[in-house]
Amino acid sequence: MFHLGFIVNPFAGIGGKVGLKGSDGKAIREEAFARGAVSQSINRAKIALQVLLPYKDKLFFYTASGDMGEELLKEMGFSYECVYSYQGQSRAQDTVDAAKVIATKNANLLLFAGGDGTARNIYEAVGEDLPVLGIPAGVKIHSGVYAVTPKAAGLVIEQILNNELVSLLETSVMDIDEGAFRRGNVRAKKYGEMQVPAEHRYVQSTKSGGKEVEALVVQDIAEYVVEQMEDDCHYFIGSGTTCATIMDVLKLPNTLLGIDHIFQRELIQADVYEKHLLEILDANPGKVKAIITIIGGQGHIIGRGNQQLSAQVLRKLGRDNVIVIATKTKLQQLNGKPLIIDSDDPTLNEEFSGPIKVITGYEDSVLYPIGRI
Repeated sequence: MFHLGFIVNPFAGIGGKVGLKGSDGKAIREEAFARGAVSQSINRAKIALQVLLPYKDKLFFYTASGDMGEELLKEMGFSYECVYSYQGQSRAQDTVDAAKVIATKNANLLLFAGGDGTARNIYEAVGEDLPVLGIPAGVKIHSGVYAVTPKAAGLVIEQILNNELVSLLETSVMDIDEGAFRRGNVRAKKYGEMQVPAEHRYVQSTKSGGKEVEALVVQDIAEYVVEQMEDDCHYFIGSGTTCATIMDVLKLPNTLLGIDHIFQRELIQADVYEKHLLEILDANPGKVKAIITIIGGQGHIIGRGNQQLSAQVLRKLGRDNVIVIATKTKLQQLNGKPLIIDSDDPTLNEEFSGPIKVITGYEDSVLYPIGRI
């Protein structure tokens, strides 16, 4: 089941057709409606969702009440849970608060309809922690977090549901000063970046290269992972040659078919057992991550050469603290088959199923599914 957050800014874009160049603020809304403005964002969100109607059995939504999402999902027959409610007309703060609640759920992606102001609200709530995708519905669309059309937003999610490789890109959240814009001055400002799924663009060297090119891609993955390591976090480095390259970058000895424990880029213990992993997890709650890759020819990421990462270890670790790395070539070789977690606990295997971020290069990731077995 793919879990989607879903938020609609019902006032996004109302100022466009009536010449107000935006919809930020209560006074502008009132003026827009006085000029005969009609909300368009709900209709544009509906266009995106229509693409997903054939996938109802694969989707579950977390949304806000009323015209911020619940009414549309109910009308279209999608399964959902309303996790945020508001009174009267929705405000920008309701978008922020709703997104914050959705971020506490197990949503794989937050789909929202609005403009640049809405993107800023979503960024304030979730930052880079949760992948997002915008349905363009505002007057100003400077941010890179939006699909090119509402239908395109639905098509990107359709690709994910069909197990196609969809890159996660870091794109800019931009907005302009509406007051200055109305006076003819465009003053755009970058507020941050969010992770956005984009239609996959294959890197030529990865698609056509041989062993030498593949080794360079693995090196890029390893260098990126090392750059992202946090000094207060313990890391369990898993089995396989891709993980071994991380140890090479760190200039540390590696256990090719085992788990190594590193902290502050130093080897603490090589070839550790389940008992040691549990002790580290208990002593450092929330400060432990595991880095794993595909082992074997069938897409296994757990259960082939890394049984030390048992169901008990994985449950204490948490799905969000599992970092999966693999080249796109290796993922392509699966021919659409999902990744496999074959732990000693079928319930854990089920809990970990669903799309997961896979680091596939330097600042390059894709969403790829973990299947049920």
